[in-house]
Amino acid sequence: MRVLLSVPIHVNGKDKEDQEFTEETRTLVVNAHGALISLGARVTAGQQVTVSNKSTRKSLDCRVVHLGNATAGKVQTGIEFVQPCGSFWQIDFPPDDWVTPED
Repeated sequence: MRVLLSVPIHVNGKDKEDQEFTEETRTLVVNAHGALISLGARVTAGQQVTVSNKSTRKSLDCRVVHLGNATAGKVQTGIEFVQPCGSFWQIDFPPDDWVTPED
């Protein structure tokens, strides 16, 4: 289940040129396994970054799994938690079979 949610985060790791970077950004979409974020640092698919939730101050290692469209100098980047952590975003995800009743 994906949820449109803007969470302030801090991302650090190494960019394409193997230079350390640290960046404050926000999530665009979250799920129990990771997120879609907007990232200015140039990263590559498969590399590892660390994401910190600024609200909870918890950090997790993540893997870059998708590089999407660039907008205003930032790339929509899909990240996946290295170790599953459904509570990282501090929201409850509805079960897969949850359906909104139609009127």
